Amino acid sequence: MTALGGFHHVKLPVSDVRKSVEWYGRVLGLEVAIEFVEAGVLRGVALRDRDGTLMLALREEPRLAGELRGFDPVALGVPTYDALVEWSDHLDAVGAAHSGIAEASIGWLISGVTDPDGIEIRLYTMGKRG
Repeated sequence: MTALGGFHHVKLPVSDVRKSVEWYGRVLGLEVAIEFVEAGVLRGVALRDRDGTLMLALREEPRLAGELRGFDPVALGVPTYDALVEWSDHLDAVGAAHSGIAEASIGWLISGVTDPDGIEIRLYTMGKRG
């Protein structure tokens, strides 16, 4: 069987696309790559980081977004502990609540970062604790 090459994108439901685009841009530095307009109304977007290493799609689905409140479906990889420290500083600078840096089962993580719908986004180091 042919190997898989990672994720193409992850899609999250949101209650308000524009509000979420602002949050994901300000907090995670993601930029709009594609807009999905239906009958003249913005219904979704694909966001990507500046380096083009990840794509996160948001789809206006208020009921589903409400059902995911408090759940953590996405963990974004951060290359090193030092990079995670930079993320912690950035989150503080933009006023995004978070747990601070904690030991995870393998590396380190920042949890408690919640989008406008209360969906938690975690940041994990890719490397192991040494």
